[in-house]
Amino acid sequence: MPGTEKKLTNIQWQFMRHAMWGSLGAATLGGLFFSLIWYQTEELVSLREWAYQAWEWSIPPFPGFLVISIMFIILWVVAIVIGSSFGYIYGNLLKKRIEILLHSAMKLERGNLTIRIPDLGDDEIGQLARQLNDMTIRFQQQVASLQRLSAHNAELTDQVKQAAIVEERQRLARELHDAVSQQLFAISMTMAALKRTLAQDPDKASRQAELVEEMAAAAQSEMRALLLHLRPAHLEGKMLRQGVEDLLRELQAKHSLAFHWSLEELPSMPKGMEDHLFRILQEALSNTLRHAKAQRVEIKLVVIENNLRLKITDDGIGFSLDKDRKASSYGMALMHERVAEIGGVLNISSAPGQGTLIEVTIPLIMGRGSEESVNEQND
Repeated sequence: MPGTEKKLTNIQWQFMRHAMWGSLGAATLGGLFFSLIWYQTEELVSLREWAYQAWEWSIPPFPGFLVISIMFIILWVVAIVIGSSFGYIYGNLLKKRIEILLHSAMKLERGNLTIRIPDLGDDEIGQLARQLNDMTIRFQQQVASLQRLSAHNAELTDQVKQAAIVEERQRLARELHDAVSQQLFAISMTMAALKRTLAQDPDKASRQAELVEEMAAAAQSEMRALLLHLRPAHLEGKMLRQGVEDLLRELQAKHSLAFHWSLEELPSMPKGMEDHLFRILQEALSNTLRHAKAQRVEIKLVVIENNLRLKITDDGIGFSLDKDRKASSYGMALMHERVAEIGGVLNISSAPGQGTLIEVTIPLIMGRGSEESVNEQND
C-alpha cells in the first residue's frame, strides 16, 4: 500500500532526524565544555608555542570567533554524520520489523488465519508479534469450532426435517386409513350388495345407490381436506393477506361450500408469524372440510387494538368440546401449539348442531422492520 510505505518512510526519517538532533546537541555541549577547559588550562601557552613552531600559526592570547566557529563546525559535521548513520540504520531495522507486523495484519484482515509472525525480538514489538500470533491461533480455533457447530446444526436440522416428514407421513397414512380407506371399502361393499339387490328390490337398490353417492362425496371431501395439508406450509414470498385470499379462492373453486371472507389491510409483521398464521388457517379449514359438514364458512382477519384476530366460523354440525375432543385432538393440539409459538391465544367454541367458531388472537408487538433490525444486531 502506498500510504503504508510513506508512513513507514516517515517513521525512518523521523528517527534519523531525532538521532541527528541529539548528536548535534551532544556535540554542542561537548564543544562548549571543551572551550571552557581549554581557555582556563595552564597548558594553553605551550600549545600556542607548539602551534607556532609547527605550522607558524599565531594564536592570540584569547581565541577569536574564527577558532570557535571552526571547532564547532567540525563537531557538528561529525555529529551529523554519526547521528544520521545511526538513525538511518536503526530506523531501517525498526521499519522492517513494523512492515512485517503490518503485512501480517493485512493478511489476517483478508481471512488468512494460517499466517504466523516470525520472532521479532524481546522488546515491545516482539511482544506485540507474539500477542498477534496467540490471537490468531485462538481465532482460528474459534472459527474451527464454529464450522463444526454449523455442520452439527445442519445435521440436526436435517434430522428434525426428516422426523417431521416421517411424522407427517404417518399422520396422513392414519388419516387415509381411518377415513378415506374405510369409506372406499364401504363403497365397494355397498356396490357388491347393490348388484345382488338391483333385480330383486329396485327401491332398496336405489337407496343403496344414493348411499354410495353420499359416501363417494364424503371420500372426495376427505381427500381434498387431506390434500390441503400437502400444500406449502409457507406463503412463498406473498404477504399474509394475499396468501389467504389466494387460498380461499382456490378452495371456493374446488368445493361446494360457500366461502365468505373479510380481510383487512394488515400492518407489517415478522415473516415467521405470517407463516404460522397461514398454517393455522390451513389446519382449521382442513378440519372444517373433513368434519363439519358445513354449507357456509366465514373467515375474518382484522386488527383490533394492536391485536390481530383470525375468526373462522362455519354452520356445520358442530361437536361437544368435552365428548368429541379426542376425535379431533391432534388437529386442535397442533393449532394450540402453533398459536402458542407466536405468543397468541386460541379459543374454540362449538356445540352439536350449532357450528364451530375458531378465534386466534395474536398481539402485534414487533413488525417486519423490527425483526430485521434485531437480526442485524444478533449478527
